[in-house]
Amino acid sequence: MSEQNNRRLRIGITLGDTNGIGIEVALKAVSLPEMLDMCTPVLYGSSKIVSYHRNACNLPGFQVYHAKSAEGIKENNINLVDCITQEIKVELGHSSKQAGVAAFQSLEAAVRDLKANLIDVLVTAPINKDNIQSDSFNFPGHTEYLESAVGNGEDKALMILTTETLRVALATTHLPIAQVPAALTIEGIREKLRLLNTSLKRDFNIDGPRIAVLALNPHAGENGMLGTEEKDIIIPAMQQSLDEDGVQCFGPYAADGFFGARQYRRFDGVLAMYHDQGLAPFKTIAMDEGVNFTAGLPIVRTSPDHGTGYDIAGQGIANESSMRHAIYMAIDVYRNRIRYDEARQNPLPKLFQDRGRDNVKLDLTKED
Repeated sequence: MSEQNNRRLRIGITLGDTNGIGIEVALKAVSLPEMLDMCTPVLYGSSKIVSYHRNACNLPGFQVYHAKSAEGIKENNINLVDCITQEIKVELGHSSKQAGVAAFQSLEAAVRDLKANLIDVLVTAPINKDNIQSDSFNFPGHTEYLESAVGNGEDKALMILTTETLRVALATTHLPIAQVPAALTIEGIREKLRLLNTSLKRDFNIDGPRIAVLALNPHAGENGMLGTEEKDIIIPAMQQSLDEDGVQCFGPYAADGFFGARQYRRFDGVLAMYHDQGLAPFKTIAMDEGVNFTAGLPIVRTSPDHGTGYDIAGQGIANESSMRHAIYMAIDVYRNRIRYDEARQNPLPKLFQDRGRDNVKLDLTKED
């Protein structure tokens, strides 16, 4: 830890789908003049592929240090670790199996170095969840892969889409909509609320967080007329979370009215029941600045909240704001965790007066 404290944080950045906008937004973000004042960026990919994107997008020139491995990272430089082990044909704007192979090799190398403490946090560019599938990657997305790759079997990941003022977590993630009701359980929702509550405290430095819970059905089920999940699952889970876990949760709120009336401004976090229920309004509100954060794991991982952007790949017009905010947030969360954990490592003992035994309380009302 002492060695890490003496250097800037190393931000491992995977380059995602090689036919999308991930490389473009990553290069734009790390080339900002202030970036090297805050961290040491470490890109994981291929020098040939990166050069291809720089030329296609007509990006301004800046120096990139090519490292054979993370052991050779050069401080005060933008680094590129060459980890793509085969020739990859770039086909901008198109999905291909080769692009999926390259995306996984980039991710695998960065996670390996993260676990070895060669980098400090992970920022992932968007992948195509279809073409990346293989014997090595059989997951719906980054969140589930990272839970398997860096968790200890007990750590559970929680997807949170966040800005400085809006944080939306998901009770279910990459799941077909028809499977959502059966996936909702009392204990499952309690677990997500515990994870969200802890993350708001530890990762975002919020004391006594207030969490809004969204209903599954229209009009919050209308007392069972439009669905019973609220009465049977969501409300009991919230009650148990409050009584047994100490989580300040409120609702369940009908999602349309909740976002339409901007009620989210009254809360520190929101738990949505399924992917689009939370992400559609979030991206409407904060598309360019939103960040996808994976809570609940021993590592810090963020990502821009957009996809591969095939329709604008290679045109040089992709907005790097979300990637830039993902880097900034990874740094903030890493530091918040250190402060939170250090503050709780050696709690002050209750005040006792030393009278030869340690169970005599000090009376502060008496004068010497």
